[in-house]
Amino acid sequence: MLYRTVPSTGAPLSILGFGAMRLPQKDGVIDRPAARSTLAAALAGGITLLDTAWPYHGGESEPFLGEALAGVPRESYALMTKLPCWLVKTREDLASYLPRQLERLGTAYLDYYLLHSLDRGSWATMCELGALAYLEEARDEGLIRHVGFSFHDDLPTFRRIVDAHPWDVCLIQYNYLDQSFQAGSAGLAYAVSKGIGVMVMEPLRGGALASPVPPEVQAAWDRAPVRRSPAAWALRWVWDHPGVVSVLSGMGSVSQVEENCATAREAHPGALSPREHEAVREAASAYRSLLRVACTGCRYCLPCPEGVDIPSCFELYNARYLFKDERAPEKYATWLCGGGENAPSDVSLCTQCGKCVVRCPQGLDIPTLLGEVDRDLREKDAGGH
Repeated sequence: MLYRTVPSTGAPLSILGFGAMRLPQKDGVIDRPAARSTLAAALAGGITLLDTAWPYHGGESEPFLGEALAGVPRESYALMTKLPCWLVKTREDLASYLPRQLERLGTAYLDYYLLHSLDRGSWATMCELGALAYLEEARDEGLIRHVGFSFHDDLPTFRRIVDAHPWDVCLIQYNYLDQSFQAGSAGLAYAVSKGIGVMVMEPLRGGALASPVPPEVQAAWDRAPVRRSPAAWALRWVWDHPGVVSVLSGMGSVSQVEENCATAREAHPGALSPREHEAVREAASAYRSLLRVACTGCRYCLPCPEGVDIPSCFELYNARYLFKDERAPEKYATWLCGGGENAPSDVSLCTQCGKCVVRCPQGLDIPTLLGEVDRDLREKDAGGH
């Protein structure tokens, strides 16, 4: 296992982190024996960063880690969890989660405590409630050692948050397809310039970059000068950036841990050759050629006055063809059309007012494209085409 140093603290971390969001499951709950084996393989492989959060696995991820780590020397790993900002409405809420999280995790302190999933709205709430002062008080009390935030919004918002506090770390989504998504490459460079240790989530886009791989993408890997699995290519590309301290992977089996640990033993920054980088660009280009809508997920089109979740509509449409997601119509019906407990946010609500078109940085004809989404996903779900 290779290790890198958090700039502000000098603390070494394994370049591969164990993300406890996708633990093995059985009958819809954590398969504890399998999850214990997976965690044990991670620790044996040299992983020192363990990441979880309040809502993962329906609230069971933190308690599971607390149970599974009992008896493991506390100094042998760094534990990271997050404050669920969307649940914090008052100052009392703000201070209520950390004590419970420490209890659930069976620890007296956290190595890293992050404000979870910040966007411009939740950041405004955190500022109003004094979250930064609270984090520093908790650090002074020894309950947390280092502070940070995870992020899901646009680059200007990311820069504002970075500038607001002397953060130790930040956690961003980054992979070879998402170089301009949310914080992106520019945000990575900006955080590094401020001395912040950058951690990366979704290096495999939730596993979509690992398998199954479309033939067009596999052809790019077959032309590469070296042979690697698609997962290894994706991880190596992220680790080639020297500003990335650690990459979180939601590994759901011992075999996945062993494969990723093997890759992490050779992923020095700047090690990929120009021809290897060209192979990654070819793979990314092949993926993009399969896109039905050139939506970057920037969310400038929101809020829609009628409540259409435009980015999610396009995401499901693209996933059906980009990643061969045959459940896309089912997800559209359940997540967006009100088939489950969610309020409808599907294309049927669109009045074609055009406000989204004016806001779209890509210049997309969003109402027309939304019509394509609805015809494709709704009709295919109903047996059309």
